[in-house]
Amino acid sequence: MKIKALTRTASQQQTPGTSVQRQTRNLDPALHPFERAREYTRALNATKMDRMFAQPFLAQLGRGHVDGVYTMAKDPNSLERFASGSGDGVVKVWDLTTREEIWQAQAHENIVKSMCWTHDKKLLSCGSDRSIKMYDPYNQAGNAAPLSTYLGPAAFTSITKHRTEPVVAAASSVISIYDLNRANSAPLQTLQWPNSIDTITALKFNQTETSILASTATDRSLIFYDMRTSSPLHKSVLTLASNAISWNPMEAFNLAVANEDHNIYIFDMRNLKRALNVLKDHVAAVMDVEFSPTGEELVSASYDRSVRLWKRNDGHSRDVYHTKRMQRVFSAAWTPDNNYILTGSDDGNIRLWRARASERQGVKSARQRQQLEYDRALVERYKHMPEIRRIHRHRHLPKQVKKASEIKGEELKAIKRREENERKHSSKGDSKRRSEREKMVLQTEQ
Repeated sequence: MKIKALTRTASQQQTPGTSVQRQTRNLDPALHPFERAREYTRALNATKMDRMFAQPFLAQLGRGHVDGVYTMAKDPNSLERFASGSGDGVVKVWDLTTREEIWQAQAHENIVKSMCWTHDKKLLSCGSDRSIKMYDPYNQAGNAAPLSTYLGPAAFTSITKHRTEPVVAAASSVISIYDLNRANSAPLQTLQWPNSIDTITALKFNQTETSILASTATDRSLIFYDMRTSSPLHKSVLTLASNAISWNPMEAFNLAVANEDHNIYIFDMRNLKRALNVLKDHVAAVMDVEFSPTGEELVSASYDRSVRLWKRNDGHSRDVYHTKRMQRVFSAAWTPDNNYILTGSDDGNIRLWRARASERQGVKSARQRQQLEYDRALVERYKHMPEIRRIHRHRHLPKQVKKASEIKGEELKAIKRREENERKHSSKGDSKRRSEREKMVLQTEQ
């Protein structure tokens, strides 16, 4: 019988950068009676240090816009280029490495409602002047004439690009499909739910199941379309209208909807009778939402002048970002490297934030990386302890947000008491409890 023994050289048993050989450790609990106490103290110190070094705000980009920033779009082929559109019709392209404006154009006569990039680095913008314009910021000078202009039947509210084909969909009272290879042409086709005349507020192509298109409208509907059959698939009516849609890049059938009732709903398009999760913390309408590139987190922008970050499976935000001068936030986006967040607000400024408030992106030694990993593991292990949980969860809120959240909490308690009293004084089976994940869905249609 052959036996192979595992052997390691002395260099493999040394800490990187030193010549000291690592000694084996006896894990017998009897030899370490105070191990748990020491770990708890280290976890508490790590939690305190994390909050001490929490400085999420990094910078304002350039000199911003003259009017409010209502839409942003990231270049899918670049980590440092993105575009922003404002209420005065100006479109600007920014470089994240220098944090300066590198290109701008007076694209529309009125507010820029939505933008998107093509995969050949062209920029498409739509506005309330009933036009879609295509620019080439990489090769055109500033304030150059558009390469193409597409006219629509009414003011546009949203635009989205197909992942692989040269096709864009733009929303007004109907969804218009344009072929980018045919410059200045009329739409190839139009899509809408039968007998619906309401304005479509948000539109988004699925980037995995590329033929699926989702839209929200002022009649509180969430509608799915299939480009292969050029027809609508399903319609759900929610309690209030929605403002934005974001598909999960890692789970093809899941999407998040930013709603006027201060909540974000995560749905599985295969079962729209109930939400997968409800994210509750904002105290005003949620204006924008986006999944992170990993699909595990979300960022939301709200009318309450704050930006919140969420874990996909948690019901409450893990962090809230705000500044004294930041006004109502209308757009938010992750950078493609998952490390930073961009926000555009009503005060005309574009702000850059860290995705993890206390994390720094500089070069770290092996010892630093090892220490940070150890601290994170300890905090995760002891996060249920009262003192650590209190420090880890504490966030400073603006006075108006804190007051509004207290008032909202009392209102929600009153609604629950009333529903419970109605149920208690009704005949058995007449008044059933409904899950929080089902209450917002009023109706579904195929």
